[in-house]
Amino acid sequence: MHKRQTFAQSLVRVLLLSAGSVSVVLGVVGIFLPILPTTPFLLLAAACYVRSSNKFYTWLVSHPVLSKYILAYLDGQGIPRKAKYYTLSVMWLTMSVSAFIVPLWQVSVLLLCIGLGVSAYIWRLPEPKL
Repeated sequence: MHKRQTFAQSLVRVLLLSAGSVSVVLGVVGIFLPILPTTPFLLLAAACYVRSSNKFYTWLVSHPVLSKYILAYLDGQGIPRKAKYYTLSVMWLTMSVSAFIVPLWQVSVLLLCIGLGVSAYIWRLPEPKL
């Protein structure tokens, strides 16, 4: 017997599908624009799709072009160094802007701690062999 989805579950699914789709678009744009990172957006899309639509997730991880950006990470091979640089640059830029906009020192300290933790995680990821 198939359970009916509640309104909240349907809403979460739609939001995840939307976020995943926006991330795919940004990831594709990032292939052509060197300032926009590709891999993190496609990883975010995969994470959104795996929680909301098996059809879209399967499409993404089997796509002839886009899957190469995702599969190395999902297989435990890591992400390319260029993607690490872009990811860290964009992250620190946006966190700096956020810390500047919100004048509470507690927010700045929290952002710094989160940024350091995420930076350490990303930097320690392996890099795929060519």
